[in-house]
Amino acid sequence: MNAGLEQIKQEIISGAEEIRSSKEAYEFRKKFLDGKTGKIGLLMREMKNIPPEQRADYGKGVNELKEWALEFLVELDTRIKAKELQERYEAEKIDISLPAVETQQGNLHPITLIRNQLIDIFAGMGFEIYEGTEIETDYYNFTALNTPQDHPARDMQDTFYLSPEFLLRTQTSAGQIHVMENKKPPIKILSPGKVFRSDDDATHSPMFTQMEGLVVDKGITLCDLQGMLDVFVKKIYGEDTKTRLRPSYFPFTEPSVEVDCSCFECGGKGCKLCKGTGWIEILGAGIVNNKVLENCGIDPDEYSGFAFGIGIERTAMLKYGINNIKLLFESDLRVLKQIND
Repeated sequence: MNAGLEQIKQEIISGAEEIRSSKEAYEFRKKFLDGKTGKIGLLMREMKNIPPEQRADYGKGVNELKEWALEFLVELDTRIKAKELQERYEAEKIDISLPAVETQQGNLHPITLIRNQLIDIFAGMGFEIYEGTEIETDYYNFTALNTPQDHPARDMQDTFYLSPEFLLRTQTSAGQIHVMENKKPPIKILSPGKVFRSDDDATHSPMFTQMEGLVVDKGITLCDLQGMLDVFVKKIYGEDTKTRLRPSYFPFTEPSVEVDCSCFECGGKGCKLCKGTGWIEILGAGIVNNKVLENCGIDPDEYSGFAFGIGIERTAMLKYGINNIKLLFESDLRVLKQIND
């Protein structure tokens, strides 16, 4: 009987020398002390086979072995865990005498900078922000905006059609129709977002960012438009910047104007940026066409409005002196590092 107990004790001692991890220590402890399958636990089941006069000594021996094994294996587990913790400390140790790894501070992208600036400027004038969907129907993108069926903008070579009815919007003006259909005047919204046109060169991209503004109320005139634009260009290009309006044509506005601002590089004297004219074209605008108001259920005899559209990439290129629109999409750090408003 004693020989069997001593054999288990020696098995525990010799087996402990092979333990290398806390997981192995747990399994080793379970092998001997588990109440149902452990070797020491099974010894108590042999009590019925021990002669009655020897049972007391046998039970005492098993309990002493169990207490010794528990103390021995707890100590083993503690020692293994301490060793593992020390090895982890060594692996994660940092030499504070080494120079720190140099990290670079990032900047917001030029398009994001200009977009945020424009939103701040127009929000300060009371404009609400409306972001429409990039996939539109032909009706909202063209028909409701008074675009004739034979207008070149409807051609396949200018517009990305997904089906005869659906297309990638070519202008955020489509969002203005949604707003006017669902909201009664007064209306004062700004609609930023991506637009898509089949055009690609140094100053144009198939995908670019546009920001449309719309104001509809009683007594709105072209003077209100120019007054708002005066505030806008002063905030974005500087207090000395002036605006001028030139006649133009857009199907959804009448009259329509191209808006120029005095060159902020040379102060209007003439330079390379303004091509010697002293003026830079920045956006298109006009008084909302009566047919557009009627299409949205707004009485043109009672209400009028103005609309304008700003190309954010063009604004960024002018402000930051970027000569190729593709630089805005390549995310070249050599370009972006130079811009930090």
